[in-house]
Amino acid sequence: MPVVPEDGEITARWVRVMGEVQGVWYRGWTCEEAIRRGLKGWVRNREDGSVEALFAGPAYIVMEMIHDCRIGPPAANVLYIESEIVEVPDLEGFEQRPTEKIKHRKW
Repeated sequence: MPVVPEDGEITARWVRVMGEVQGVWYRGWTCEEAIRRGLKGWVRNREDGSVEALFAGPAYIVMEMIHDCRIGPPAANVLYIESEIVEVPDLEGFEQRPTEKIKHRKW
């Protein structure tokens, strides 16, 4: 059963989204949604065809963002999402990063 942080608590989660999520504006949608919600972090494609992101902010907003990532933009077909609690990073804003070239490394 997933751990759900309490409202107002600041948390960070790394997520990996699998399915038809590249070439369908998934990263652009993720940036817009995260910025609109005031989250910090990043999103990028991975060489294996998935998309990964790090979301940091109030726990309930991070959880809402992950929930919405299960749907994504209209052209996406999300099959599965992995999510892990990670240390809250010292980041400003939300950005789109270059494609991850190392298949088995998160950072």
